[in-house]
Amino acid sequence: MSRLPITLLGAEPDAPFPPAERALREPNGLLAAGGDLSPARLLNAYRHGIFPWYSPGQPILWWSPDPRMVFATAGVRLPSKFRRQLRQSGWMLRADTVFDQVIAACARTPRPGQDGTWISGEMLAAYSELHRLGHAHSVEVFDGEALIGGIYGVAIDRMFFGESMFSGQSGGSKVALAGLAGALHDWGWPWIDAQVANPHLEFLGARLMPRRDFLTQVDIWAPREATPDWTSHMGDVPASSLAWL
Repeated sequence: MSRLPITLLGAEPDAPFPPAERALREPNGLLAAGGDLSPARLLNAYRHGIFPWYSPGQPILWWSPDPRMVFATAGVRLPSKFRRQLRQSGWMLRADTVFDQVIAACARTPRPGQDGTWISGEMLAAYSELHRLGHAHSVEVFDGEALIGGIYGVAIDRMFFGESMFSGQSGGSKVALAGLAGALHDWGWPWIDAQVANPHLEFLGARLMPRRDFLTQVDIWAPREATPDWTSHMGDVPASSLAWL
């Protein structure tokens, strides 16, 4: 029997992952398969620069691509035309007030080149539980009472690992990303992990970082003191205040 090129994880949620450096080059970053989406395993994965990404019908697949796409929290760039429009906007941003609605909207959003969604019911339940435990967070954009954009991800102390974002109205996801970056920068968090290369994210200011450098940053910032209550720390942020980014 030939040896499998990736590690098959056992049932123990706290079992260690293989080193990220053992991930495949093709497909880029595939490291392990199996296991579960328990809070202990997910937090262990993110602390080591690893995240789950798989389609329905597949086993859980774990990834650590090289290079890694990241935003510096001071480096998100909104297009100049969009910034001019924001000056007159009445949209408002908040954090962690409707997390489950944000992740559900991300799951419903069509993605170019994808048939269906990778945010399965299993993923929805797992990240909702991480949110309940204080590890997963969302930034939400409202037009009055209507949720029209958002982004969610996982926070490990002062590292934020972005998972997905959506727009219910044009520009909603851009505002959510900019609001997240601004809040994290104010709190002293340096990076937003954007996982894999994407031209749209590059246009907004993301850049590629070698995996070894990314893992070094995780080691530096993951042990730092975190921000405990996102809702009160962020408050109500007018989208118009982001027009000068």
